[in-house]
Amino acid sequence: QVQVVESGGGLVQAGGSLRLSCTVSGLIFGNKAMAWFRLAPGKQREFVAQITWLNNTYYSRSVKGRFTISRHNAKNTVYLQMNSLEPDDTAIYYCAAEGQISGWGYDSENEYGYWGQGTQVTVSS
Repeated sequence: QVQVVESGGGLVQAGGSLRLSCTVSGLIFGNKAMAWFRLAPGKQREFVAQITWLNNTYYSRSVKGRFTISRHNAKNTVYLQMNSLEPDDTAIYYCAAEGQISGWGYDSENEYGYWGQGTQVTVSS
């Protein structure tokens, strides 16, 4: 059974930083692309960042230059370092692992077959 567990969310002031972690079990982590999505109040869930098994990275326009995705394969863990946080970054952040059927595009939810429960990030102004 695949488990995806996020941690590291919390409350931070604008301009501050947080690091999210996501640990995965039950699949071959090193072969999987991993991604972060977020769901803000009143909005649809949106893509934030992806890291491939080759460590290529992709970011949404809104976070590029502020957020960094990385992975530690020996720990089955992916990270999201978030700097210069803004109130608009307030959301539930979800970690996702590539599913068995790929090819939808790195920013599509359909690309990912395994999701965590999410971790809340709140940025105060």
